[in-house]
Amino acid sequence: MVAVVVSAVSTSAHRAESGSDDIRLLKADAVARAQVWMPTDIPAVDIRTGPYGRRAFGFRETVTCDYVDKDLAGRSPKFACASAGDELKVKFGSGNAEVYAEVAATRLLWALGFGADRMFPVRVICRGCPENLTGILRADGSTLFDPAAIERTMPGKEFKPDSSWAWAELDNVQEARGGAPAAHRDALKLLAVFLQHTDSKPEQQRIECLEDDTRTASTCTRPLMMINDVGLTFGGVSLVNANSKGMNLAAWAATPIWKGESGCVGNLAKSATGTLKDPVISDSGRAFLAGLLTQLSDDQISTLFEVSRVTLRLRDPEDVRSGFATVAEWVSVFKRKRAEIVDRRCG
Repeated sequence: MVAVVVSAVSTSAHRAESGSDDIRLLKADAVARAQVWMPTDIPAVDIRTGPYGRRAFGFRETVTCDYVDKDLAGRSPKFACASAGDELKVKFGSGNAEVYAEVAATRLLWALGFGADRMFPVRVICRGCPENLTGILRADGSTLFDPAAIERTMPGKEFKPDSSWAWAELDNVQEARGGAPAAHRDALKLLAVFLQHTDSKPEQQRIECLEDDTRTASTCTRPLMMINDVGLTFGGVSLVNANSKGMNLAAWAATPIWKGESGCVGNLAKSATGTLKDPVISDSGRAFLAGLLTQLSDDQISTLFEVSRVTLRLRDPEDVRSGFATVAEWVSVFKRKRAEIVDRRCG
């Protein structure tokens, strides 16, 4: 009887291991074939409207929904609610970096042709929200959250069962198998430097299958490697991914794009859980990103920060005396950093 049990356990373990091997192979195949960028008419992109579609929201649109008691991953203030049968993920709070940074970062990624989820800056009226969410209580018992942002995933399906990837895995993409060329991959790394995407643990990036009918990993015919969570960007590094370091103009302005006076080593520290640090960038990658960034007009850059509502964010959220930043200040730093990329030459 013992022998039978041991045999059954061994067989089960072997099958589980075999299944894990199959999943790893499928993921490795998807990575080898993955793209990171899609051609986009950058000058025609409407930054204020953002990604269009039937599930989009207008700038500062008032959205009314009913609270859904559901645990959501992450430490920043957020909740789930339902509107007309549609479940929404709402991030909120004037002191929450992700309300601002995710709007700015996702719209920049989207405008340039890189993968990004959709973040819509809105006002939310929540019916049934608990008092501990600290919104503004209204006379009818509902709660107003302003500023707030609603998150939508980009069209497609998340690679299953494990879509996460560490930045070293970009090196496993094979152009010969239809994957992204090195210039595109280096451009994505450099854009992570530009954004100061320091919270780069694997779950902050994902593989998206762009075909709408994808149901399993084995049918992922158009894999895209993208940054999944950009809530702690436009700021500086924090070992513990502190919210105050996101959308922090003082920290972002003080962080140059490059390490050193020459060469192309991106200046990017990482949090304790991060997977991308000081990437070496090829000149083809630098030139590719420079070509994308220079297509953005002054009006588009200004709108990027207007729609992100940066004027509600302190220049340095860790210093109450720093005052509130203007859109013009953010635009000035953006253009200076862009010039650092445009003017540098790599090897």
